[in-house]
Amino acid sequence: MREARLILGGDLRDGEGTLEVRSPFTGRPVSRVARAGPAHLAEAAATAAAAAPALAALSAERRATVLEGARAALLSRKDELAAILVEEAGKPLALARAEVERAGDTLLAAAHVARYPEVEARDLSGFGSGAGRLALVKRVPVGPVLAITPFNFPLNLVCHKLAPAVAAGCPVVLKPASQTPSAALALGAALVEAGLPPGALSVVPSRASDLSPLVTDRRFALLTFTGSAEVGWGLKKAAWDKRVTLELGGNAAVVVEPDWDDLADAARRIAAAAFAYAGQSCISVQRVLVHRSVYPAFVELLAAATEAVVAGDPADPRTLCGPMIDAANGERVLDWVSRARAAGGRLLAGGTAEGPVVRPTLLSEVPADQPVVSSEVFGPVAVLAPYDAFDEALAAVNDSRYGLQAGLFTRDVAKLRRAWETLHVGGIVQGDVPTWRCDPMPYGGVKESGVGREGPSFAYREMTEERLLVLR
Repeated sequence: MREARLILGGDLRDGEGTLEVRSPFTGRPVSRVARAGPAHLAEAAATAAAAAPALAALSAERRATVLEGARAALLSRKDELAAILVEEAGKPLALARAEVERAGDTLLAAAHVARYPEVEARDLSGFGSGAGRLALVKRVPVGPVLAITPFNFPLNLVCHKLAPAVAAGCPVVLKPASQTPSAALALGAALVEAGLPPGALSVVPSRASDLSPLVTDRRFALLTFTGSAEVGWGLKKAAWDKRVTLELGGNAAVVVEPDWDDLADAARRIAAAAFAYAGQSCISVQRVLVHRSVYPAFVELLAAATEAVVAGDPADPRTLCGPMIDAANGERVLDWVSRARAAGGRLLAGGTAEGPVVRPTLLSEVPADQPVVSSEVFGPVAVLAPYDAFDEALAAVNDSRYGLQAGLFTRDVAKLRRAWETLHVGGIVQGDVPTWRCDPMPYGGVKESGVGREGPSFAYREMTEERLLVLR
């Protein structure tokens, strides 16, 4: 049984009781973590507010050094951290190892942002009122940040909150997901040990209901949340008087054009992106749109690729599709599949479960109003559909209340430009799946998929504001 204390203003503290974390695969307890109560959360808010001036004054070099030191500490423990992700999140081992490496990249990118702060210079003499004057603009921290992270990337998504905050000079109070708190506490400890000043960081596993006073606390200048659309937009309404960034869900689509010469490779990539980690990613492939001229061949290729996905024990290095995070979500996914089939959908693969593991499931001929098409499944389910014209495919991608990322298998530059101009999403990935992400890139969505962007340099902008100096 792994045990951990909460972090309050950089200090390790006991909680008001504990959270017991169980393996999604075995059901056995794997961790016991201190739970912050209302008094701890109030203290965390006060500590962050008090620390803001000192952290804002911290040099760029010191901020970068802290991030680089934390990165070295994490990578020195990558096997231990990967094991935590397997045990608490049910993340397949290969994906858990990859997440630790990505967390290192995120910290490195944030350290680069911290080490090279930008100052914009503008000569104002082009206007009569600006004759002889020069404007300089730098970015300064907005102040304390309240961050809330989900269960599915318990280390790297926490890095995407904490690392840019350190680079910006903002104190942070972080509430990690109750299902997967240990990786966040490990990252927090690494930042403190690397020299983060007192008061700059609190990592407080807690009940969501206990966090409500902090959401509306005006001492927090920014609320940054990653999770479900329903919760995220509710938080934005509550925190109406502060900055809010939301990285929410989606039902990501991928389009396969007939000019793509390696359909087998496309099918393998789509299957991996749809079913890895049981589809529990906001950019997991859910809708697969294929040109009718290649549709019959592609159906066979994707069905075969789906059947080839190894599902089961997340500790097995061969496993790609592990367990759902809990039984309720597994039951929900199977219910949505059953409803799709009752509405006329055709089951091409999967559709069953073995304990907590839902088999990779591929459907076709599903009406567009079914939840497996119109809502976010957040499970190992993908739906195939043919189209006749490229503009029809673009319209189908846009026919969603979400808009996170889209994938496009084509080599036609004109079609790529039309997609870039037409698709109402945060990002388009050519020659690959919407699930692809490089951590320094701008990442986020439109419509119900959120507001604001992640990626260290882009989150840094969310956590800072411009300050002008005019020189005469």
